[in-house]
Order: sequence, then C-alpha cells, then structure tokens
Amino acid sequence: MKTTLSPLAKNLRSVFAASAAISLLSFNTAIAQEQTEQSAQEAPEDVEQIAVVGTRAAPRSVGESPVPIDIISDEEFKNQGSTDMVSMLQTVVPSFNVNEQPINDASTLVRPANLRGMASDHTLVLVNGKRRHRSAVITFLGGGLSDGAQGPDISVIPAFALKQVEVLRDGAAAQYGSDAIAGVVNFVLKDASEGGVAEARYGSYYEGDGEMMQVSGNIGLPLGDDGFANFTAEYRTADPTSRSVQRDDAAGLIAAGNTFVADPAQIWGNPEIKDDIKLFANLGMELSNSSEAYLFGNYAEREVEGGFYYRNPHTRGGVNDGGVDDDGTPLLLVGDLDGVGTGVQCPTVRISDGNVLDDADYGLIADNSTAVGANCFAFNELFPGGFTPRFGGTITDMSLVFGTKGELANEIGYDVSVNLGQNEVDFAISNTVNPSLGPATPTSFKPGRYTQSEQTFDLGLTKPIDIGMADPLFLAGGFQYRHESYESFAGDTASYEIGPLASQGFGIGSNGFPGLSARSQGEASRHNIAFYLDAEMYLTENFLVAGAVRYEDFSDFGDTTKGKISARWQLTDTLALRGAFSTGFKAPTIGQTNVRNVTTAFGTDGELIDRATLPPTDPISVQKGGTVLTPEESESLSFGVVANFDNGFFFTADYYNIELTDRISTTSGIKLTDEDIAALLAQGVSDASSFSEVSFFTNDFDTTTEGVDVVANYSHEMFGGDTKYSLAYNWTSTEVDEASDNISAERIRMLEDNLPSTRWSLTTTHTNENWRLLGRLNYFGSIYEDHLDSGLPIEDISSEITLDLEVGYYIGENIQLVAGAKNALDEYPDENVLYDNEVAGAAYPVTSPIGINGGFYYARAIYTF
Repeated sequence: MKTTLSPLAKNLRSVFAASAAISLLSFNTAIAQEQTEQSAQEAPEDVEQIAVVGTRAAPRSVGESPVPIDIISDEEFKNQGSTDMVSMLQTVVPSFNVNEQPINDASTLVRPANLRGMASDHTLVLVNGKRRHRSAVITFLGGGLSDGAQGPDISVIPAFALKQVEVLRDGAAAQYGSDAIAGVVNFVLKDASEGGVAEARYGSYYEGDGEMMQVSGNIGLPLGDDGFANFTAEYRTADPTSRSVQRDDAAGLIAAGNTFVADPAQIWGNPEIKDDIKLFANLGMELSNSSEAYLFGNYAEREVEGGFYYRNPHTRGGVNDGGVDDDGTPLLLVGDLDGVGTGVQCPTVRISDGNVLDDADYGLIADNSTAVGANCFAFNELFPGGFTPRFGGTITDMSLVFGTKGELANEIGYDVSVNLGQNEVDFAISNTVNPSLGPATPTSFKPGRYTQSEQTFDLGLTKPIDIGMADPLFLAGGFQYRHESYESFAGDTASYEIGPLASQGFGIGSNGFPGLSARSQGEASRHNIAFYLDAEMYLTENFLVAGAVRYEDFSDFGDTTKGKISARWQLTDTLALRGAFSTGFKAPTIGQTNVRNVTTAFGTDGELIDRATLPPTDPISVQKGGTVLTPEESESLSFGVVANFDNGFFFTADYYNIELTDRISTTSGIKLTDEDIAALLAQGVSDASSFSEVSFFTNDFDTTTEGVDVVANYSHEMFGGDTKYSLAYNWTSTEVDEASDNISAERIRMLEDNLPSTRWSLTTTHTNENWRLLGRLNYFGSIYEDHLDSGLPIEDISSEITLDLEVGYYIGENIQLVAGAKNALDEYPDENVLYDNEVAGAAYPVTSPIGINGGFYYARAIYTF
C-alpha cells in the first residue's frame, strides 16, 4: 500500500537501520560480556517505586506525591490474559474503563477508553515523558461518552517494551497542556543495556473461537561505554468471535424459503485481527559527565476486519426497497439499465409474501437470457439473501523522539527535544455495493483514509534555589511549539461515484461506509505555542507545596492560561494528607473541526440510516445550529490521605471533583428535511439524497464528575513463600448539568450511567520457590445501555464479578511456563431479552464492561536471558 507517510517514514527507516547496525556491532561485545543470571525468585525487590510524571523536581515515590499516582510494573502487565494495552490498563486501574466495540464503525479499529468517567481524549498520554500523538481515528460512534473523541492509540504500545507505567489521576493541564483533564498516563520504556526476554503466547475463548497467537521479544544491548539500545518486537493475530442470535427478519426469510440467508445473518463479537505488528526502540548515550542524548520511536501496523449491520433483501433503502404501490404492497427496487421510459420497460415487482425470489415478476428480471432480464436489474440477483458488509481497515502508526538533556553550570538542568508522530487509518469495506452503479458495482472498496501528523519542539529548564527554607525552591520552566495537521484522502472512485441508477432511487457510495469524495479531501493544520512555570518547595520538613501555571496560544481559536496548586502534609510517620486544585482545558482537535464522514447507524425508528458528520462550520451544520468550536474548560479539586505502616501496609484514598464546561462531542443525529436536502444539493453535495441525518461537533453540554479512588497494598510471608495483596477501588458519578437540544435524553443517560459507578479489583500473588500463583477478583457495577444508540433502553444491567487465575512455574533459571484464564468462571452479562432478535441479533448488551465473549484461557512460554 502506498501512503503519504514519507517524511517521517524516511526518518524512521534511517533510525531503525542505524539501530540495526548498532545492534549488530554491539552483539558480539554483548555476548562476550560475562553476565550474572538470576531467577525471578532471587531478583532484588524494589522497595520504593519512583514516578517521573507529575513533577519536574526530583522524581518522587508514590506515597510522597501530592497527587495520586499509580505505578504499574511491567510484571503486572505481563501477568494477565489480556494482550491489548487498553484492556491491560483496565485490569490494573479501576477508574480506567473500556468496552468491546463489535459493530461501531471506526471505534472497532481504535477502542476509546475512559479514565475517571471522562472521554478518551480527556487523558493525556506520554511516552518517556513526551506527548504522544493522536490517532487519526475519530470515534464517530463512541457509546455516548466518547462520541466524537480523538485520543491516542495506545494499543500500538507492546507490553514488553515497558519498564513501568505511571498513571497520574489528577488534572494536569497546567503542567502538560491540553487534554490532561482526567489525568496523565506515562509509558516508561525499558532502558536495559543487556539481557532480554522472549515469549510465545496462545489463547482462545471457552466457546472455541477468538483464537489468538502472539510472539514478543525484548533485548537490551550496550551502546558505547555508557549507553543502551533497547529493542522490542511483537506480532499478533486473533480470530473473530460471535455472540449473536438470528434476527427475526432473517429468520422470517429463511422460513419463507430463502435459502441464501446466513445464520446468523449478523455477527456481534470481536473483530478479526489479521496482522498486528509493533516495533519499539529506546536508545540513550552519555555524552559527558553532565549530559546525555536520547532517541526513541516506534512503527506499528494493524489490519482489522469486523462485522456490520445486515441488509435485508426486501427493505434496505437505496438498495432493495422500492416503496409501496397504491394498495400499500411493498415493491422491490428495480433498475432500468437503458433508462426509464426508454427501450425495454421493467415490470413492477411486488413483495407479496416473505420471499421475493419466488415471485413470477422477479423471475422475469432475474432471467438474464431475455431482453427484460438483460435490461432490468435488482440487487437480489447479486445477493439473494441480502448482505452483511465487512468493515475494517489498516492502522499505521509511527513516531520518532530525539533530544538531549543534562545539567549546565549553577545546577541549571535542561531538556531539549524534537517529537515527530503520525497515525494513519486506511478504511476498507467489503461484501457490499455502490447501488447507483448497478450490476457494474465492485463488492470491495477503499472508502478513504485519514492521517494525523504532529511535530513538537520542547525546551525545559530546571533550577533549585536556596532561599533559606527546609529545602531549596525548585523552579522549572519551558517552552513548547507544536504543529499538527489532519489530512483526508479520497477513497477509490467507485466508493463515492454517482452511478447511472442514482436517478432511479438507488443509493450513492459504498453501502455502509460511503467513500470520501475527491471534493471533500484536503488538509487542515494549526500550531500553538506554550510557556509554563512550575514551582515546588518544602515550607517545612513535612509540608510540601507546588504550583504551576501555563499559557498556550493556538492559531485557530486563541489563547488560554491555566493554573494548579497542590500540597502534601506529613502528619505523622505513618499518615499524610494531600490535595490539589487546578483549572484545565482541552482544545478542539483539528480533526473534530474539519472531518467529513458518513456512517451507518440505527435510527430511533429501528431502521438503518446513513448519518453524515460534517464540519461545524459547514453551511448545513450552521443551518442546524453549528458554530465554531471553542476549548472545553475544567475545574478540578482533589484531596486524600496516604498511610504507610511499618508492617508494610500501604493505603491511599482520594476524592475528586471535576466540573467540565463546553464539552465537545458530536450531536445526536439530526433528521434532514426535504428542504435541508435541497439546500445541500444546491451547495453541490451531490450525494445529499443518501443522507437521512447529519451530525457535527459542538460545545454542547456541561458535566460534573466526582469519585473516590482507594488503593491498598500488603505483603507477608506465608506457606514458605511471599504473598502480596493489592486492592484498587473506584467510585465515579457523572451528572449532565446542562445540555442543548442537540443532545438526546438517551445520550444523557449514556453519559451518566453507561460506565459502572463502582469498580474494584482484589489481586493476590503468591510465590514459592519455582511456583507463582495469581488470583484476581474484578467487580463491575450495574450500567444502563441505550441499545445500538437508537432509543432502545436496557435498564439496570446487573453488576458482575469475574475471576482471573494464573499459575507459573520456572524450569531452571531461564524458562517459565504459564497457564491462566481471564474470566475463569465464564461469566456473561445479562442476556439481551428485550431486543435480541427483534432488532439486530445481539445476544447481550454490547457495551457491557465485562465484554460479551465469556471466559478466555491462555498459555505462555517465556525465555529470559
């Protein structure tokens, strides 16, 4: 596939080529060095975990931070059944939620995740402390909460590349800039200069589907005398799953004698991951006693294909539905290939029973050996049982960060870096048609692609100043310049072409996901500059205060200034109090401001519709209330307690309250009137007659989110080994304070109640000589679902408890065998008894936090060297 990633791709090719050369040059030296091998049981245990995120002063332990931070080791990620980074984080961070996206357009490719009840783009993602670029995927259908969100794709990060993950659960826009309203997730890459690990993993669901295979590897090599070159590679494939029941309409067709209908006609389940390749490199080299250079980057490519909604061969609008006759009898849509009123005339085909295929008039047009059959066409000839499109695409992600840091005279620290990032999604849809092309239509299409590109320059300075207090005043300041662009590329011509049958009522474009036309493609860009200042100081030996202020100026909507103040008071040797107040913001993304897209969704009447998402400044959006987007604004308050007892028991509890105004999201679908469609046609939107509804991004509602996080850890000796316990608890409540008429009542309920209000996990790990045992209880509170986002309420979907189990055994010092089960008791959410076969064939509520696939077992073989 030819893409436009050339500038960054060339840089990355050079970097990885150089890295490979360095690896080859270093390998002989590496294997010649004497290495002391040590089993996991003998490895020294970290007494104190240190975090870089949240402060620009000296890194602090979790307990010493004035704001709540979770530090997740690489072992915690690897010791679970999930392989996707988003699902891994959900397992270990209870305020982090994600659900499956079985049929949800672009959300199937990049699943939106939610921290502290916020949308997926309210959490800032860093790698090695540097801002991660956004995904090109905008979640047009995000289950209510994340509708329209455009966050980074963290699933491109392999777990084996990580040294640890730091989750700052507090507003931090004043420190790090836009998006850090819910918090910050910092992925810290491994920096070992020797040793490595390789793993082979296999897994499958209890139902016998969703088979997954993955191989991963990491190696550390020396780079010069005091440097490192650390490399990670991962490859994964996964088969699809199905948790579906047959739809009533499809069952009726089969009962009427249509033998071409699949059972089930529509698939609800995980998509197929055909190829998932992830490469990461992290390099560092000492330049002098007081300076070093660093470079890290990645390349990832993932091809995904999932299910879509079934097209009934009698009723699909623009494909099969020809309206009704004077008696109200449904008609089949028949195309007259030589033109209506010209040459051979086509018969009227009435659908008088449940199977049009046995109708005599249909037999006339289906017999292509006759003049009538050769001239008259219905899509039942191509798809006699209807059709279900297959939707997916290829995600390509790459980044390159390089810089230098160190210390100048007078203890002035510096960090200068350049950050390049790019993400591209190339959509694909198959087993579908462009109806307007008639029998000449292809059945597979490339409906277009989107590219998000970002370039950032960072300069940071630090300086401790002795002002006669208990500790020096630590100052940090800096400058950031960031340029970002969002580019849309037209699909193949057939995906948006207006064919000869368009004038006869046939739809335009690849059905299910019409292609982006050449008229709509283009690039939009913007830049912003930022200045920030941080200050930290111990007023007394036990009382820490910190403050931050940040000014940002965006080229498209203006400037903003945000601030934060936090404090920590060590009351006793055991007990400390902490708290923070901050203001924050999230700038509208360049994609949200400019994207054009058409998706297939269920309307409130239960029928499939084509919904066009237009820029808010598009004339039809303005006609329906669209205005120029402005930043979201937040005020965040948190306070809590930290207890660290001599017996090893560690406990934190933190309350948070986030008031967020002018939230950016897509509107609920707004129906188009005949006058609206005429206005669109007059503007040159030639396929407007295919749209049933429009949506656009808008600052449309305000929310208040509050919650409590509790984290507790304890360890002791038991049964001749070590046993560790960890509890993580979260309660979150969101209320929509104010919303415009563009947000439906069902959407408000989804914002407030679609995520579980209470989540907790209790994990126990026991190690004894060569054995390691893990058990984890996960609790998910009840939720509400607007099924298919179409006004079909499912109230009080029950709370669930799942159990994860894992056992590992070391063979010698280098090999570990592991077997485990995620959701070991094979729990499922409540069955969907209200709308299971009546609407779209989903056996379970599709946004259930425990997923719809049941238990998953897996086995791993790990070699450490």
